[in-house]
Amino acid sequence: MKSLAELKAIREKAKDSVIMRHENPNNIRVVVGMATCGIAAGARPVLQAFLEEVQKRGLDNVIVTQTGCIGLCRLEPIVEVYVPGQEKVTYVKMTPDKVGKVVANHIVNGAVVDEYTIGSAQ
Repeated sequence: MKSLAELKAIREKAKDSVIMRHENPNNIRVVVGMATCGIAAGARPVLQAFLEEVQKRGLDNVIVTQTGCIGLCRLEPIVEVYVPGQEKVTYVKMTPDKVGKVVANHIVNGAVVDEYTIGSAQ
């Protein structure tokens, strides 16, 4: 980057990309709880695993984001999946090893991985 004009061009391109992603009502959203409790429980590697799996599969309709406290600290790391037209699914005690199954079964094939959900948490 050698000029202010180049910086402005990069900013506009990034801004357009963000607006496009968030305005598309057909996008699936994966939200990882990244408050202090989530990070301490291992949420950062879970977030990274989702980003890598989505990119590896070329899933252009999936947005992976982070949020603060979801409110269930004892069940961290927590991941919420929002599929348009369906109820939110909350996955608890997530690990990077579980990410592939969630992406393959739930995000790609539409089948919730029940054994990882909040309903199955002890």
